[in-house]
Amino acid sequence: MSPVDLSLPFACPLPISDYPTVLLAHGGGGRLSHQLIDKVFAKAFANELLAPMHDGAVMRVPAGRIAMSTDSFVVKPLFFPGGNIGELAVCGTVNDLAMCGATPMWLTAGYILEEGLSMETLWRVASSMRQAADQAGVKIVTGDTKVVDRGKGDGIFINTAGVGLIPEGIEVAPLRMAAGDVVLLSGDIGRHGVAILSVRDGLSFESELQSDAAPLNGLVTSLLTAVGNDVHVLRDPTRGGVASALCELASAAKLGVEIHEKAIPVRDAVRGACEMLGLDPLYVANEGKLVAFVKKERADEALAALRAHPLGTEASIIGQVTAEHPGRVVMKSGMGGKRVIEMMSGEQLPRIC
Repeated sequence: MSPVDLSLPFACPLPISDYPTVLLAHGGGGRLSHQLIDKVFAKAFANELLAPMHDGAVMRVPAGRIAMSTDSFVVKPLFFPGGNIGELAVCGTVNDLAMCGATPMWLTAGYILEEGLSMETLWRVASSMRQAADQAGVKIVTGDTKVVDRGKGDGIFINTAGVGLIPEGIEVAPLRMAAGDVVLLSGDIGRHGVAILSVRDGLSFESELQSDAAPLNGLVTSLLTAVGNDVHVLRDPTRGGVASALCELASAAKLGVEIHEKAIPVRDAVRGACEMLGLDPLYVANEGKLVAFVKKERADEALAALRAHPLGTEASIIGQVTAEHPGRVVMKSGMGGKRVIEMMSGEQLPRIC
């Protein structure tokens, strides 16, 4: 995800001289509630589907299949290197739809605001959501706002839901995984988790890392255009990282996955931070990467399609699917040995989304 464009009108359009922070009354359904909606959210997300300001949005859906997804975002801090909670909320839901093979179309946005939140902060978050939505080619068409007592909300929590359209002839699902499939990764891992960690609890590292948060629907479109339904499975390895994503898929398909440590790109700064903190990059969160399982005969075409897109220039083939050790992920280490990759048993890095 590109950094937020600081040329955007981050001056909050609310009369902040009167209301510089969120009040409980902003969630009460009265004049201040309507002012908040009209001057912040309606202004930030303006589009023809939102304009009627009805209880819900009405969209015309063509014949075919749709995908739906929902997610909640409670990241702390609200702003981190390379992004913020607003961008993350849009990218997270757009990416979940893209992993279904869908073209994301419409999003909802539900806010839980803490009393005392700066109006300027809220406007920056809303503006960055609009920028992320524009980049992804989606519209935020309806939403909701609630305000909770001071000390009960960590500033902002955001829930988003999304709807996307699935093209004819595309079927992307974990159960389509087949023995012999090649596993591709779209780029280096662990940046988002380490970027969050870098601004938590006063930690700092020699090299500042930017979150990799980005909408992946364009990258997925490039991949599907190149190899079509020979893309069997897609997954964005967010919480729990690449390791947990692969374990979930192996378990669902009842097949084995073998990966090669040397083939998995990890930036030196991420590797160094993980070594210092005792973390494994395989389990650190990402917000702008995908794992694809592709028919073996189309793997080279798929890799070329990923590398031709700006978000996939470092894509690599990291492994394959096997009928052996069903439900297990095994990694061949750089030293030639093998180890079983287990599902993460705890929370390695809290509050990354």
